[in-house]
Amino acid sequence: MELCRHSKINGGRLEENILAIVDASEARDTQDADDDRIAFLEAVRATAIVSESRTTPTHKMLQAAFKILSTGKSLELIMTSYQLLHELEKYFPRVYLSKVDESKSDSKDMTDLVVVKEAWSPFILNAEIASSERKAVTDVAGGLVDSSGFYLLIQDIAVVVDEKNFQTCDTKSLGKMLLFQYLVNILECDFLPRNRMYEETMDWILLRESLLNILLASRKLNCKSLLKDCLTIMCKLYQVCALFSDDLIYEENSVEKSARKCDTAVSTALPEVGKNTSIAIQKLITIIMELDKSKNKAEMQGCTTRADGVRTPVVEIILDELTYNTDILHPFLQVFDEPKSKLEVVVQYFWKYISKPSVRTRRSNGSADDTTFSGALKCFSNISSTKSIIRKIGIEEIQLLLVHGFEATLSLPSKQCSDESNSAGNQECRDSSLTEICKNLISAFRSLRSTEQHMEILSNAKEALFVAATILSMKS
Repeated sequence: MELCRHSKINGGRLEENILAIVDASEARDTQDADDDRIAFLEAVRATAIVSESRTTPTHKMLQAAFKILSTGKSLELIMTSYQLLHELEKYFPRVYLSKVDESKSDSKDMTDLVVVKEAWSPFILNAEIASSERKAVTDVAGGLVDSSGFYLLIQDIAVVVDEKNFQTCDTKSLGKMLLFQYLVNILECDFLPRNRMYEETMDWILLRESLLNILLASRKLNCKSLLKDCLTIMCKLYQVCALFSDDLIYEENSVEKSARKCDTAVSTALPEVGKNTSIAIQKLITIIMELDKSKNKAEMQGCTTRADGVRTPVVEIILDELTYNTDILHPFLQVFDEPKSKLEVVVQYFWKYISKPSVRTRRSNGSADDTTFSGALKCFSNISSTKSIIRKIGIEEIQLLLVHGFEATLSLPSKQCSDESNSAGNQECRDSSLTEICKNLISAFRSLRSTEQHMEILSNAKEALFVAATILSMKS
């Protein structure tokens, strides 16, 4: 409470007092020093979040909190700094949308993008960096993170998620996963309001200046390798977290096995941190997909330049990985559950192997030739095309794609998928109704069974067919 009173009197003195707590422990690695660091984090939280008269934390405060997250050696320090930084991002956003003054605008729905340029950021991505700042750029060892540092972090996590390594995971490895989650949150919070404003204004500069675009455009970053590592992490975490949770049940009374693994606190936190890291990977892939769509629109309008960089769209990289490494197809479809993005991957996977539709004229208004999920389902309407698809994809893979495409469709807002829907935001929902998709799904499986009489229908495929039949019976 003393700190809160000081904030009203002298902000500069308050900063000195709070930073003095952590400065005193800078060179020490003892329990007392860790207690001082916890006290520092609590002091920042008290003045910036708890206090009624919130004080915006200074760059030095945020940098100190970030350093604790990056280099902390105790689980309490890492978790406390992560939670604090996450909360501060909500209370003091760097980029956000605000309502425009109605007196200055004819529309009540008009919004304005606010970018706090002087706000602190854990990233340092600009091409021209002062020499003093450049020294701070490290491989996330407490300094600011550049593109190569971000990639190194992902590579480190890719090593951690190997089953054997995950079972012997320590506090440092757990800290790297939390650090990655925080950095992805920063990228997402910076990108989403910019992208929403871009959709309204079509001003590409808004996205060109986003942290995500600058990061991916860096010459220090190999986007293909980064995304391949991301897929590996996401799929392995899905599998290894379930196995690790089961192991804990059987080994909770085994002192010898527990000693060989991480301590009890880390063991308890690890499955949840691993799960959230997988979710963070999914968020990163999703916002890159959204950036690719917006960039494609900007390119068609001639708004992009060489400075924006040239890279392979993320969906193409995902399709290549799923094609040449079929072992990750099932875990990918299981864990990647953002419906709109998931449906796009499923649709493009099908159309990669289905014969391309004929060129349509302006007067053509049928949906049969559209490269949508409904269009893919209709390609199973005869034995000849079904045999061709089975040869190219495989019977089990086809079932997985059909099931997860259907699940993604059901997960979309129901209003968008009604027969009367004219939503401009979703191509799939414009072209066909849910009723039509249910009919085509059942027809596709009938065609598969007719073509492959000895085909074993997967359990989740049976569930999808039951749901489709139920929906049709309710609408009849």
